[in-house]
Amino acid sequence: MDFSLSEEQEAIRDGVKRVTDSFDDEYWSRCDQEKTFPTEFHKAMADGGWLGITMPEELGGANLGVTEAAIMMNTVSRSAGGYSAASTIHLNLFGPHAVVVFGNDEQKERMLEPLIAGTDRACFGVTEPDAGLDTTSITTFATKVPGGYRVTGRKIWTSSGQVANKIVLLTRTTPKDQCKKPTDGMTLFYTDLDKSQIEVRRIPKMGRNAVDSNATFIDDYFIPDEDRIGEEGKGFHYILHSLNPERILVGIEAVGLGQGALERAAQYARERKVFGRYIGANQGIQHPLAESWAQLESAYWMIMRAASLYDQGKPCGAEANAGKFLGGRAAFDSCTRAVMTFGGMGYSTEYQVERLFRESILLRIAPITEQLILSFIAEKVLDLPKSY
Repeated sequence: MDFSLSEEQEAIRDGVKRVTDSFDDEYWSRCDQEKTFPTEFHKAMADGGWLGITMPEELGGANLGVTEAAIMMNTVSRSAGGYSAASTIHLNLFGPHAVVVFGNDEQKERMLEPLIAGTDRACFGVTEPDAGLDTTSITTFATKVPGGYRVTGRKIWTSSGQVANKIVLLTRTTPKDQCKKPTDGMTLFYTDLDKSQIEVRRIPKMGRNAVDSNATFIDDYFIPDEDRIGEEGKGFHYILHSLNPERILVGIEAVGLGQGALERAAQYARERKVFGRYIGANQGIQHPLAESWAQLESAYWMIMRAASLYDQGKPCGAEANAGKFLGGRAAFDSCTRAVMTFGGMGYSTEYQVERLFRESILLRIAPITEQLILSFIAEKVLDLPKSY
């Protein structure tokens, strides 16, 4: 077993870091405070060819694995941008995966090339107010009409909907109570997000304000047949192909966020003097930070194992979920300890750690809660009865 990065993987890390280093604390603080999308950062990553790291080479992508995408996203979230920087681009890596796997040649060219180039931006329309993580209970409905479908429903927590012009949209085409299995009867679309016909209402929130979250209202919206991905009624099975990569990438982004906060805390502890000594000489400061390092490293390598398994085509559900769980916890603890290390100044915006702290709680909640992860592991790994 080799636990080191290859030369190619190190080159990915270093190349991404050169881009992220050009966007400093001031830039990200301004985006957060003004609630503006990081357009310049998104463009820089697109110009560097990074938005297509997992996409087919014939479409302008690099055709690399989730392992390489994880290395990239860890570097992005470890930068000054934190989780906001990662959220700016990570939908490109897992959101359109159903198009890569199940789209036809015309769809791949039409849908993926503009995403890779950065000229299109997509959002993810799956979660609903009354369904939450119970995706089989969504009620957004697509009714078949000549030439396409008429869609009505509501989505929530649609990230980047204010700036997106495309949406990955999961609907029902058969009511749940008429399906043999609750996972049947759902259909997936990749289509225009026409804001003259779809209302996208921004949700005020605690953190990650550079990347908007929204409630999305759809009323009798026409989607042409050519924007349906795969077969009608198979949409839930298609999005499953994105779930493990999503867990892996969110988990590794959480680790990067925690690592960035830890670096800031350690630097401050080396420089700050109180009662005539550097605070970093006190075990009350040292031990929590050292513990965070151990937690972050443990999460990192669990996630990298999950990514390696995925790229080999092997089962990785338990590892991907465990990595996301460990990464979210480690990030939150690290960001909390960073604020505590700075003391009163940690509560100010000047030192940035309060911004990272506000982002860190999200990673314990989304895209799947800690409780559902633990229930999954209990059932699938420990062979315990299903609890929900």
